[in-house]
Amino acid sequence: MKAIHYIYIAILLHAAPLMSQTSADAILEKSAKAYQDAKGISASFSIRTQAGSTVESAEGIINMQGEKFALSTPGILTWYDGRTQWVYLQDANEVNISSPEGDDLRMTNPIVLIRDYRKGFRSAYKGEATGTSGRMVHHLELTPSGKSDISAIELHIDKANSLPSYIRINMKNGTYSAIRISNLKTGLSRAEGFFSFPKADYPDAEIIDLR
Repeated sequence: MKAIHYIYIAILLHAAPLMSQTSADAILEKSAKAYQDAKGISASFSIRTQAGSTVESAEGIINMQGEKFALSTPGILTWYDGRTQWVYLQDANEVNISSPEGDDLRMTNPIVLIRDYRKGFRSAYKGEATGTSGRMVHHLELTPSGKSDISAIELHIDKANSLPSYIRINMKNGTYSAIRISNLKTGLSRAEGFFSFPKADYPDAEIIDLR
């Protein structure tokens, strides 16, 4: 199953001295509350991933509500209803069904890091930066507190709305995946079933159950 990857396009203009663990945690807690209060969210994003000399990039749209999300990228559609994930590959006309957890879920939708980072990461405040949009952000770094394929995660939290604008996941094997979020809209209401695979729309798709 083809993985969904993410882009690193943010410019750190100046570094501030490391602040306390409590400061980093406070920013993440505020961001988690802002995400919860935002209700339904829709955003555009730019994607980039690098593994050795192979670089892939694309653009897409993500819709989020609580633990649920729906991703749309060229040739790939993803739905997650909080338990089950469906990934539709247009070229193959197939749907891969899984129940992602831990790092697998974070790689598909890193926004979950904001909600449950305490479950497996230590946070550190790296200072303030100016993102590519020109808005000021908090620059944070998360490092695994236990066994993980992830070596470190960089986060940019928008100072104005406390929501993430950039996430980069660095893997221990030297690859990285990152996402830059833009055109973010909040307060959206999605119909029942929006975050589940619409089987009726793809009647001839091959179903591959990986659970």
